[in-house]
Amino acid sequence: MKNIEFAKPSYAAWQGEALKALKGKPFESLLTKTNEGITIEPLYTQEQLIEKMGAELEQQVSTIRSFQQTATFQLAQQLYAETSEAFFAQLENGLQRGNEVITIDSRVSFDWTEDVLTKLSAYLLNHPFKLMVTNASDPLLKVFDVLKEEQCQIVKGFIVAQEAISYDHLPNVRSIGADTTVYHYEGANAVQELAYALALAAKEATKLQDFEAFTKKFYVSFAVDTQFFTEIAKLRAFKVLWKAFTSAYGVSTTMRVPIVAETSLRSFSKLDSYVNLLRAGNEALAAFIGGIDVLTVHPHDILTQPTEQSVRIARNVSLVLTEETTISKVKDPAGGAYFIESLTADLVKAAWALFLEIEAAGGFDVYTASGQLTQEVEAVHQARLQAVQTRKHSLIGTNIYANPADVLTQATNPLYSHMKRVAEPFEQLRAEMTAAQVKTAILTAGTFKNAKPRVDFVTGFLHTVGLVPEHSVPMETVGEAIAWLQSVQANYVVIAGNDEDTKAMLDAILAAKPAHILVDVAGKFKEQEAQWQAQGLNGFIFAGQNIIEKLTNVLVRVKEVQ
Repeated sequence: MKNIEFAKPSYAAWQGEALKALKGKPFESLLTKTNEGITIEPLYTQEQLIEKMGAELEQQVSTIRSFQQTATFQLAQQLYAETSEAFFAQLENGLQRGNEVITIDSRVSFDWTEDVLTKLSAYLLNHPFKLMVTNASDPLLKVFDVLKEEQCQIVKGFIVAQEAISYDHLPNVRSIGADTTVYHYEGANAVQELAYALALAAKEATKLQDFEAFTKKFYVSFAVDTQFFTEIAKLRAFKVLWKAFTSAYGVSTTMRVPIVAETSLRSFSKLDSYVNLLRAGNEALAAFIGGIDVLTVHPHDILTQPTEQSVRIARNVSLVLTEETTISKVKDPAGGAYFIESLTADLVKAAWALFLEIEAAGGFDVYTASGQLTQEVEAVHQARLQAVQTRKHSLIGTNIYANPADVLTQATNPLYSHMKRVAEPFEQLRAEMTAAQVKTAILTAGTFKNAKPRVDFVTGFLHTVGLVPEHSVPMETVGEAIAWLQSVQANYVVIAGNDEDTKAMLDAILAAKPAHILVDVAGKFKEQEAQWQAQGLNGFIFAGQNIIEKLTNVLVRVKEVQ
């Protein structure tokens, strides 16, 4: 076997085989367009990458590796507690079990009293920290007033706030940040996040005369979403962009900036919440490969109320990555991968162009005040919602493979209630359907074999909002179908069969259906649509349809009939 050599196929040969497999579909059907407007190819080759980037490829790889501060990242597990006693117990337990960065959101349910701050200050002296505060007057920041002058010189960490906070007496505390998570949760894509990070850096850099002093206080914060390869490329692209940014200020040496990351909640759902474990694991792995310095993994039940167990599981996600994956043994593990390098270059180009556009408009504040930023981010958010609601993008446990037995909790973690999540419309509609006590059924038209594909599709469609339909036995005659429809205890019925059986039975069924039952048909029937709706048919259920729009209409019509 060692002596066997295989001929290397050319891209043209592969493309020819792909066209055969497509059976008449155009090759372009294999291309994928991302939310960033970047087209993903089905295959990437070394020749294509060299042709695309040339000498820039080596520069890109070397730049990214020169900005890699460490081979791994620091664990920054966030603390959740109702009382100060529970807070310190969780803090101590986390540090003993692998947590490295004390991570605190100041919006807690207990008061930051002098005793609590004094006790906390002892921990901050011995461990790096990440403090998330509302503004410079946040009571949590009084912890630094407790410290002596010499102690202020040694504490290390990050202060995350909407506006930069100046702390000259804390030389090792980075308090000037480009926090892109704010825009991420409004819907921003990777290109926008990267451009906004540079624009925020430019805004803050102009306030200080010494650019080197600015970089010592600066950091960037990203939320890492479930788009695995895009997120890896996003983090790598920032390093290339930062090199270009510092060069614009006349800096020729490598001036590193820490990347503080957290797993994104944008794709998290209250429905089938354990799937959030998979999402967080996916996001954490992308962040690690992308080369972050500090990582917070959110618990799977963070949208409601994290528990001691869920916090432990989230912390263990980071521990498994650092201790068991061996990724830390490779510097820039994604470096040289044809797809990742190409995608990184595309993000760099697009983000730099948007950054220059923002600067030309007058800078970040002017750009934001004009409404342009809000408008472009909202457009991406709406496109993302549309993709999920039409199942072009799968959200397991929510828009596909939903579990209707899931009890949708009304509990909400106030710290994260403002974030825009793509699962939220499904959660809201499920709650409304439950409150309205909508009863559904599926009438199987024709033989079970012929009807099964559409029966299964409709069942899954209804499950997304918690509806559990009653299934009829296969109805092969109109008389059977009418008798069942007149006796069923449901206010919404979907007729599911193949095209031939549906056309043969529907006219008679509509003529005899009870007035209190809303009837839909599975499938598209363009020729019969107007005629059937004139006879009393409500509408149709089919693949590619907007689930939320369709079932919201059903809910409204059911209420009208009731």
